[in-house]
Amino acid sequence: MAWVHKVQLTAVLGATLLAFGCRPAGDQTNLAAPRYGTWGMSLPGMDKSAGPGDDFFRYSAGKAFDDLKIPADRASWGPAEQLTELSDARLRAIIEDASHAWMPKGEQAQVGAVYNSFMDEKRVEDLDAKPLAGDLAKVRAADTRPKLAAVMGEGLGSYYGMLFAPFVGIDQRAPDHYVTYINSDGLDLPDRDYYLDPKHADDLKAYRAYIVRTLTMVGWAEPEKNADNIIAYETRIAQATWPREQRRDDIKMYNASTPQDLNTLTADFPWADFLRAARLDGQQKVVLGELSSFPAIAKAFAETDIPTLQAWQAFTMTDQASPYLSKRFVDSRFEFRNKTLNGIQELRPRYKRGVAAVNMTLGEAVGRLYVAKYFPPESKAKMVTLVNNLKSALKTRLQNASWMAPETRIEAQRKLEAINVKIGYPDKWRDYSALRIDARDLYGNVRRSLAFEWDYQRNKLGKPIDRLEWGMTPQTVNAYYDSTLNEVVFPAAILQPPYFDPDADLAVNYGSIGAVIGHEITHGFDDQGRHSDATGLLRDWWTPEDSKRYDAQASILGAQFNAYEPVPGHKINGGLTMGENIADLGGILIALDAYHAALGGKPAPVIDGLTGDQRFFLAYGQSWLDKKRDAAIIQQLASDPHSPDAYRVNGTLPNVDAWYTAFNIQPGGKMFIAPEKRAHIW
Repeated sequence: MAWVHKVQLTAVLGATLLAFGCRPAGDQTNLAAPRYGTWGMSLPGMDKSAGPGDDFFRYSAGKAFDDLKIPADRASWGPAEQLTELSDARLRAIIEDASHAWMPKGEQAQVGAVYNSFMDEKRVEDLDAKPLAGDLAKVRAADTRPKLAAVMGEGLGSYYGMLFAPFVGIDQRAPDHYVTYINSDGLDLPDRDYYLDPKHADDLKAYRAYIVRTLTMVGWAEPEKNADNIIAYETRIAQATWPREQRRDDIKMYNASTPQDLNTLTADFPWADFLRAARLDGQQKVVLGELSSFPAIAKAFAETDIPTLQAWQAFTMTDQASPYLSKRFVDSRFEFRNKTLNGIQELRPRYKRGVAAVNMTLGEAVGRLYVAKYFPPESKAKMVTLVNNLKSALKTRLQNASWMAPETRIEAQRKLEAINVKIGYPDKWRDYSALRIDARDLYGNVRRSLAFEWDYQRNKLGKPIDRLEWGMTPQTVNAYYDSTLNEVVFPAAILQPPYFDPDADLAVNYGSIGAVIGHEITHGFDDQGRHSDATGLLRDWWTPEDSKRYDAQASILGAQFNAYEPVPGHKINGGLTMGENIADLGGILIALDAYHAALGGKPAPVIDGLTGDQRFFLAYGQSWLDKKRDAAIIQQLASDPHSPDAYRVNGTLPNVDAWYTAFNIQPGGKMFIAPEKRAHIW
């Protein structure tokens, strides 16, 4: 459960932000962390005409929002994305040093070779579609359902598409070992609603055109007919796929089975061929996700003619490989995936896409180089203090939570005490020495990287749990909570202004990174966190009465968010976003408590006419400003468990009593909610 989705970003907060960006090759400037104002926040970015009780999102940074211009190659823009740009600029400097180094060795040589293979545009253009030949030949030769199932099984280590998606994770019912999970798959659009909801009719039409273009470019027969058949096939899969809000229930998504059970449940799918190709044969236990979806998806596979299944695989494979092919493939994919679905107007420069390719293939290798140069040890030490203060604040909240029975409270305290915290970077780094990289083979580098990653995951089976492993690279601007490990993780790249600044005002750090820390910790106690105990074991450790009291308050929050309509005709799904909305609310409450405790009994200073609590809430509001294209918001509403950023401010704060006091919010304000109608979860 991540703090922010990769397309959710925050906005630049006034002119006091120092400029930074990507440096030309050889230039060592513009790689410093940004700074905001004199004490960590930008006052010029505020729009005081909005009124804090009418639109706090605008009040906190409305002028900065108006001044934002989304770059043509982006779906959204703000400090989080600027920090990502900064991270990428730093990585570019590191990568280009590796690519230009004389006789580089080890991981440095691999990093440079991947980047050089991407930047060798002439060779990529000369090859054009040739790299696809072997994979397309394999699809053409797969003229039976068992052969097609085997091709899908190979998809775990290649570009091929899959109807069912295995992955290796910690067994939630026995968290001392790993197990193979299998969920439904098979949709090439962002969500089932893109096939089933008339609101997305134009996107579906554009998708058909993209399929036709793709099949035509690879010389596949009857592209128009096959495009129609592919959409009909995927629509059947969409009809069988659970809505995302249902897939949030970890207990319903855990169905222990055996390979023999799979054959009984879905006799229409050649599981033996699939699992053998995926190198998962021999497993005694598998955990199935959306159980009722499996028979219907398998039936769609069994009842669809072989030529359509082959065409679907040819399209899916080419779509996934297109970023590593010639310009015509890149441009065609961009036209649909980026422009139509996200509103992006221009393709990102090649060097930026090259950095992304290195990140994808050798993430921790380049991450190790990143933290050595850009993550100061003092930041880690101060974050440890912040996290401990947040945990103490949540402990008090748990003690006072009116909906918790005594036995539940004991379990909650035990879980809180057991939460592990990872900050900055891993203590143990990945070893990429077995991954073969060729500076003249971009397509092969990515393909081998996918196979290398799948082998890495698959080889965990039967081995002890690796508690030192990270699910994000240090250069990622994000954070997450892992329920099976019961841990919160904060990569180095997010520990920079405006989220965290060792020199900033205390209120600002607690209102920004403090709320992020609180958000992640609170995930351990939300509507999903309730299903995992202190050891990561999947079980409901609440009493039935707790559930009723909690659900009553959560339903209030859900109803509030259901009413918000960020884009006309497209509302927030309060069920899908429930966990993240609860975490936002809990995060800001415990961050405020921790801030008050950090003052050590002394009154907060007044700075520039603002009280400590006012600065805290303004920092929170400013940290969630972003400007996003409508198409990207629409896709987010359909597929992302996070609410659009403006509503993480205006939807959350009306349920925080202290916010009303800090800004003297009175009845009549547009955001005002009567005390008895507020969601009081924490």
